[in-house]
Amino acid sequence: MAELKVHVRDNNTATVICPSCGVVKHFAVDQFRHGRHTLSVRCRCQQVFSLLLDFRRHYRKQTSLPGTYEILTEGGIGGGIIHINNISRTGIGFTVSGIHRIEQGQLLLIEFQLNDKNNTVLKKQAVVKTVQHNSIGCEFRCNVEMDKALGFFLQS
Repeated sequence: MAELKVHVRDNNTATVICPSCGVVKHFAVDQFRHGRHTLSVRCRCQQVFSLLLDFRRHYRKQTSLPGTYEILTEGGIGGGIIHINNISRTGIGFTVSGIHRIEQGQLLLIEFQLNDKNNTVLKKQAVVKTVQHNSIGCEFRCNVEMDKALGFFLQS
């Protein structure tokens, strides 16, 4: 049974499409926000499937893009090559190969090229939110001129 990921909208509703019969169901998910996010669901066609409710503010797209980072925080040293695993309007998740000096709270400059029709190059400043071994999660700082290209990429 494959897990179906569903994005929760700002009004705490989600839309599910049955993978078996294609029936569409809209439902409220308020009661699941602070509890379980994985549910077992039975469609009216009797198909049972697992549902993962994604409460993130923005859709996160899985990617496989190369990029680079540079530590901008005073006293921070280093930079290197990264592999971008996922991206949203407000953040990015990537892995660093080898030893790094990235720490929570640091400011990074991240540069990467989207695999869109224009091969758009993005340079974004980001604050490190999580560091788990070589997996890094960052939140973008405002950079309005790049948001349009990123928005189109996320919708493709």
